[in-house]
Amino acid sequence: MPQRDGAAPARSAGCGADAGHACAHEHGHPTAAIDTSALVSARDICLRRNGRQLLLDVSLDIHPREIVTLIGPNGAGKTSLVRILIGLQRPDSGEVWRPSGLRIGYVPQRFGSDTVIPMTVDRFLRLGGDFTALEAERMLNEVDASTVRERQVGELSGGEMQRVLLARALLRRPQLLVLDEPVQGVDYSGEADLYNLIARLRDASGFGVLLVSHDLHIVMARSNRVVCLNHHVCCSGLPEAVAKHPAYSQLFGPEAARAFAVYRHQHDHSHDLSGMPQPAEDGPPKEDF
Repeated sequence: MPQRDGAAPARSAGCGADAGHACAHEHGHPTAAIDTSALVSARDICLRRNGRQLLLDVSLDIHPREIVTLIGPNGAGKTSLVRILIGLQRPDSGEVWRPSGLRIGYVPQRFGSDTVIPMTVDRFLRLGGDFTALEAERMLNEVDASTVRERQVGELSGGEMQRVLLARALLRRPQLLVLDEPVQGVDYSGEADLYNLIARLRDASGFGVLLVSHDLHIVMARSNRVVCLNHHVCCSGLPEAVAKHPAYSQLFGPEAARAFAVYRHQHDHSHDLSGMPQPAEDGPPKEDF
């Protein structure tokens, strides 16, 4: 049976006046029904913490083989939404659907490793799971990190650690791969390599990808859809290939530029100091955070 989380009424307490705030933003058209063909389908997700609205009527679908990039400013609710989508946190209202037995691989935003405690990469990969040394070695080969297998986790660089975390997530043979800001602390060259690797693994395995990015404008070129979140969904659409722009090719180099794309925001509203959406002044759509 499918798994459903959250309260059934999409407009139950958690959003609007009943939640203790006046919502001046027009919520738009009636929300579409849950999409049971998706790996994850969320409708009207609301979350409020310490008197602050973190998520407001957020709806999102992720399908097999689809790469969805979620962008937004710091504090926009991206990590909270990810936690709700994968079942680590419950919303105040709204609904999340996942097929029963869905295998999720999760690469967290931050991973603190204690350099005092000795632990090799091989041991870290197999920790808490019934994985063999051969399986761990094979997965490191898949993420182009075979040379770090016997090294201490605390000695890895940022880029090496991200590949190890990716290998650990892939050991579950996920149907949905979730990466929360995987390129944080990685330079553009490493970022391009990681984006190309994710796309190659998706092509080979067919899993869906939800990739959270801290960059508001430069995204993974292979993204099928970009969603801009600032407590609610501000806009969504397709990215534009960076390789078409000579300035970006000069900045990143012609090879790396192919991994990146530009996302152009179209916002029909603004945000107040608390981050809540407000009707925009007259004029063309603008980029507002």
